[in-house]
Amino acid sequence: MSITEPANQSENTATPIGGVLPSQSIRRLIADGGLFAQPGIEDEQIQPSSIDLRLGLEAYRVRASFLPGSDASVEEKLDRMTMRRIDLTDGAVLEKGCVYVVRLMEAVSLPQNVSAVANPKSSTGRLDVFTRLITDRASEFETVEAGYDGPLYAEISPRTFSILARAGSRLNQLRFRQGEPQVSDDAMRRLQEHTPLVHADAGQIDIKEGVAVSVDLTGDAETGLIGFRANRHTGLIDIDEPGSCEVLDYWEPVYRLPGQEPGLILDPGEFYILRSKESVTVPLDHAAEMRAYDVRVGEFRAHYAGFFDPGFGVADIGGEGTRAVLEVRSHDVPFMLEDGQTVCRLVYEPLLEVPDKIYGASGTGSNYQGQGLKLGKHFRPWRPTG
Repeated sequence: MSITEPANQSENTATPIGGVLPSQSIRRLIADGGLFAQPGIEDEQIQPSSIDLRLGLEAYRVRASFLPGSDASVEEKLDRMTMRRIDLTDGAVLEKGCVYVVRLMEAVSLPQNVSAVANPKSSTGRLDVFTRLITDRASEFETVEAGYDGPLYAEISPRTFSILARAGSRLNQLRFRQGEPQVSDDAMRRLQEHTPLVHADAGQIDIKEGVAVSVDLTGDAETGLIGFRANRHTGLIDIDEPGSCEVLDYWEPVYRLPGQEPGLILDPGEFYILRSKESVTVPLDHAAEMRAYDVRVGEFRAHYAGFFDPGFGVADIGGEGTRAVLEVRSHDVPFMLEDGQTVCRLVYEPLLEVPDKIYGASGTGSNYQGQGLKLGKHFRPWRPTG
């Protein structure tokens, strides 16, 4: 089965040997039986270069995170690891600090030349809900091998807030690749020259195993707000109820003090929402993934949710270059994060063709086009007082 023939890319990029499937190719994959679900897949699940995955009817509270390995299915591992089954039909609380595994409604029967990779949805990452995809006989999280035929599972571990979830809730998303997309620093440099991927002074653009993205700790010009630190003891968050939570019930605003040098000491175990110094653009014929920066340069992790769709930040559809929101957690020791420090890298991949659904376009329901320092969609609008 061939999903699509690669379309010609912009004049500054070569026609790809492989590429990420756009929205119309995902629909063809569904029509050909390569992706299916019970109940059927809804068109609103399909994003410009990925598809939202839905939780199934039961969650399994397990003793620990696991991978099945090459000789076992996830079900076989669950027989050994499950502590309790939880019915998700009418909703259930997934408690912070616990690990759950949920079989997803979606399953795949992929062609031999199509693989897939998963990531948490943006709103999931901004809640510090650690979510990873598992498949049968897998030795890696988040990866679906080419030709895989079987069920999909989500490992879910809320880290900061307990959440209310139910069958049909969407916590992660899946992106498909046909063949082997050619990703190189030279290709990203050519893209940067033609359609700026990040908007910064030319001398500051660092492209090495991806496009560097740094953190902005200078603070808002009027209020000095630089980010948010999650409160430790809060109420539930209903994963399916946007705009249902008051910001200050869940977050402590973090300000830069007058006369203070820009910087932030990350406390171990605390969760922060910050923003990038650069504005980001994703051309219509590319998709991007934000990957955590090498921990050798600092004891922290940045950005759990990593997919950026075609059209993100594009000026013609309201982006004008859009800041990336960074989910940051320190590891075992306090760490001084400096203004302008590189925290992660964007890797751009070609699409097989321009999608028929563009992020930020009218009617797409894009929550984060044109964002600044923005919390997840579950929180009501809030203005800092300084």
